[in-house]
Amino acid sequence: MNDQGRDPGRTVWETAVLDGGPADGIRMRVTDRPAVVQVTYPCELEGPAGGAQAEAVYVYRRDPRVQGEPLRYGIDRASP
Repeated sequence: MNDQGRDPGRTVWETAVLDGGPADGIRMRVTDRPAVVQVTYPCELEGPAGGAQAEAVYVYRRDPRVQGEPLRYGIDRASP
């Protein structure tokens, strides 16, 4: 068992919820309690793009005060 009381050979999924920003309220499942979750949305390009794609990027950071499910991730407005 690791320091969180979990079996290191077994994948443990936890429910998480995004707070704020364009993905507010989205629920998802994560493993290993990542510190950051990145959400992307495709952007429409005008004119010839030559195969290029553009996406809007939003960063959500885990609230370390929340120890049980659902984990909470808040929008990081300072991120690109």
